[in-house]
Amino acid sequence: MTDAAAPPAAEAGPHWLRLHPATLALSIAKLGPRSLNFLPAIAALGVTGNWAYIVPAFLLFLLFSLLAAWLHWLRFRFAVGADEVVIESGVLARQHRTIPFDRIQDVSIEQGLIARALGIAKVEFETGAGGGKDHDASLDAVGLDAAEALRGAIRAHRSERAAALAPADAPGAEDRLLFAMGARRLLIAGLFNFSLAALAVFGAAMQFFDNLLPFDFNIFNPVDWIDVAEAYGLDAWLVAHRWVAGLGAAISLLFIGFAGGVATMFFTNWGFRLTRETRALRRTRGLTTRTDVAMPVRRVQAAILVTGWLRERFGWHELRLQSLASDGGKERDHQVVPFGTLREIDPVLATVAIDRPPGETRWERSHHIVALGGLLGAVIAAFGGAVAIALGEPLGSLTIAAAVLVALVALVGARFRLWADLGDRVAIRRGWWKPKLTLLPHASVQSIDLRTDFVLRPLGLATLVFGVPGGSALGSHAIPAIPAGVAQALRTRILAAGGAA
Repeated sequence: MTDAAAPPAAEAGPHWLRLHPATLALSIAKLGPRSLNFLPAIAALGVTGNWAYIVPAFLLFLLFSLLAAWLHWLRFRFAVGADEVVIESGVLARQHRTIPFDRIQDVSIEQGLIARALGIAKVEFETGAGGGKDHDASLDAVGLDAAEALRGAIRAHRSERAAALAPADAPGAEDRLLFAMGARRLLIAGLFNFSLAALAVFGAAMQFFDNLLPFDFNIFNPVDWIDVAEAYGLDAWLVAHRWVAGLGAAISLLFIGFAGGVATMFFTNWGFRLTRETRALRRTRGLTTRTDVAMPVRRVQAAILVTGWLRERFGWHELRLQSLASDGGKERDHQVVPFGTLREIDPVLATVAIDRPPGETRWERSHHIVALGGLLGAVIAAFGGAVAIALGEPLGSLTIAAAVLVALVALVGARFRLWADLGDRVAIRRGWWKPKLTLLPHASVQSIDLRTDFVLRPLGLATLVFGVPGGSALGSHAIPAIPAGVAQALRTRILAAGGAA
C-alpha cells in the first residue's frame, strides 16, 4: 500500500488496497527463526546418512514458505470507508471482517528495525471485543504515511462524533506534551536499573562459547586475573595483593550489570514521548522497534507508582496505568512514566483524574499476622539447617542464617502494608525494598471479595480483594488482615459508590 489511506468517496464503493509489497521482504526476514523448525528434519536425514538431501530439502522448505507468504499477501486486501475498515483475508477459507470506527478503541503503530528501514509499519486496531488478541485486527505492513493517514482518519471521525455529543460550551482538550525522556535521563535510569538478566546471559554465553574462543578467560574468576598478571610479570605483586583480583572480578560484574540496564533502557525507551490528546494519552518510544500506542483516558482503571529503596532516596519513580486497553500485546499495564520525579508524574495523574494522597493522609496498617507465611518458611528452613548441622553438613549454618534473614524480611515487610480510604479512591501501599503505591478509584471496582480463614477468623480479621477490569501485571489489588468490621464497612461504601457512578 503506497497511497494514503484516506476514506474514498461514498459513491465510489469499496476501494480495495493491498499491503505494502515490502511485506514479502518481512516474510523472508521471518524465515530465519522459522527455519529452526527444520532442524529435526536435518537431524533425521543425518541419522539415516542421507546428507545429500539436506540442501535440496532446505531449499524446498524455503520455496514453500515464500510461496505461502506470497499467496497470503495476494489474498489479503482491505478498504477504508467513511466510517469503517473492511478486511478480507484467507487463502483457502476466506474471512470478511468489518470494523466500524466507533468500535475501535485504540490504533497503535509499530515499527521494527527492518520495517523502519523499509519505511513501513504495522497497524493494530483494538476493538475491545473480548477474547484476547484474536478478536482484534491488524495490518502487518503498510506504508508509514498511509498508517498515519489511517489513524488520522479514525481520530478525526471520533473527534467529530465526540464534539457532536458534547455540550456546545464544553472546552476542548488540546494535544500537549506531558512527559519526555532524553539521553541523559535514559542514562541515569539505566544506572538505577541494574540488570541481573545481563549477568545471566553473559555467563551463559561464556559457558556456551568457551570451547570456541581462542583463549580461556573468565572475567568473573579471580584466578584468571592472576594468570593475566603473570603474563605481564605482575604475579608477585598480585599474590601479595590478592584483593585486587577479587576487585577486578567484582568490577566486571558491576560493569556488565550496569551496562545491561543502560542498554535495555536505551533500546526500550529511546525517544520516549507521552502526549495528551483529545480523548487519549499517546506514547511513542523505542530505538530498534518503534511503537506508537494510544490509551483512552476513560478506560484507565488504576494508577500504580513503583520505585525502589535506592531510587526513592533520589526521588525517582515509575508510573503505570492499569487500563482496559492492552499495551501492544506485550504489557498488561501501560508504562507512561518509566523514570521520573513526583513533580513530573502529578500532571499525568491529573490527566486521568487520579491524584496522589495528600501529605496529611492518615494511613491504616494491616495486622502483623501478614508476616506469618514468611515466618513459617523461616522456621522450616531453620529446622532443616539444624538437621544438616547434626548430620555434619557444613552448609547447615548458612541455611539457618538464611532463615533468620527471611524472618527479618517478613517482619519488616509487614510494617509496610498500609492503606487509606481517600473518599473517591483507595490507596494501597506495600513493600520496602521495592515500594508500590496503588491508587484505585471506587468507580473502577466491579467486585470485592471479603476473605477469612482459620488464621484470620479467630483474630476478627479479613482480607479485601478488589476485582478491577483489565488486570495488573504487578499483582492483584488487596488489603490484607484488617478488622472484619472495617473491611465490611469499606466494602459496602466502595460498592455503593461504584453503583452510583
